[in-house]
Amino acid sequence: MQWIWQHSDWPHFEYNHSKLYEYELEFHRNSGQFIGSIQHLNNAHQEAIKIDILSQEAVSTSSIEGEILDRDSVQSSIRKHLGLKTDYRKVAPNAVGIAEMMVDLYLHYNQPLNHQMLFEWHKMLTNGRRDLISIGTYRQHEEPMQIVSGNLATPKLYYEAPPSFRVKYEMEAYIDWYNTLTSTHQQLPALAFAGIAHLYFEMIHPFEDGNGRIGRALAEKAISQRLGYPALTSFSKVIDLNKKAYYSAIQACNHRLVIDSYLTYFAQLTLEAQRYTLKIVEFTINKNKFYANYLALLNPRQVKVINRVFEEGVEGFRGGLSAKNYQVISGASPATTTRDLQELVALNAFFKTGELKHTRYFLNL
Repeated sequence: MQWIWQHSDWPHFEYNHSKLYEYELEFHRNSGQFIGSIQHLNNAHQEAIKIDILSQEAVSTSSIEGEILDRDSVQSSIRKHLGLKTDYRKVAPNAVGIAEMMVDLYLHYNQPLNHQMLFEWHKMLTNGRRDLISIGTYRQHEEPMQIVSGNLATPKLYYEAPPSFRVKYEMEAYIDWYNTLTSTHQQLPALAFAGIAHLYFEMIHPFEDGNGRIGRALAEKAISQRLGYPALTSFSKVIDLNKKAYYSAIQACNHRLVIDSYLTYFAQLTLEAQRYTLKIVEFTINKNKFYANYLALLNPRQVKVINRVFEEGVEGFRGGLSAKNYQVISGASPATTTRDLQELVALNAFFKTGELKHTRYFLNL
């Protein structure tokens, strides 16, 4: 069976973008809602949301590839690259690299795509790497670029990308296609454009490593360029919550140019990512209200624990906060922990569920 790039019509994907009409309408409604929501926040809170989402996306896009990063380190590096005050902590090279790429994507989203931009992103992503032959350039090895799984004895081949000698030609065509669709009036709908921008790049797989992270950045760049401002969608976060569906949608296109099912998946994914971002905005607004209502009534132990719970973000502590969690975070004795938690419930700052050892506490937002 032929790989997708071996078809005579490659890279002319076949799809009916009219099927995305309703998704496109919701996409633009959500975009307007996001802009409207953050306008109710002051500059400091808008900045906090921006940093939160960029950090989340940096951590999540790395997690999709099996690379676990420390969120606080990534956030510190993002603040540094944005020229903001940081805690000057020591940050691992891979965290520095992905943070730098996310900030570059945010600041320069509207610049035309070119080889050098992609090469710079690749250098950022591979910061500190010593195991790659080609860094800051397209792959050059003669052996096939294959995506496989399983053990060495019985590997399963999922995909084989175009050979290295074809990559420069393929990427010339890709960049020309991308820039043409951002500079002319003959535009695809935003979701179709971003979806194909991602898939097309992944099918070429031009780098020795880092293709997934750069491909997802290109999808976000395409969305931002169509909107005319940095989209700040939780794109990688939502993918990371269901990686299996993401890989299945891409792998389903390995042999065929008809991509309607993939574009439907991508449209639904993008809308879910927007909704997640709107939850972050709502969470931030509620967080500000919470502190305004309760901060003056809380003791330092309670403030420390609540700050820690808020650090978990929209999803909060998995399963809720236990008395043991409270003790560990605050350093309080069991008796003091019980008294502090009872006070928080009485204030309506917390609500509790369960009884005895199954009791759990949640922020009342």
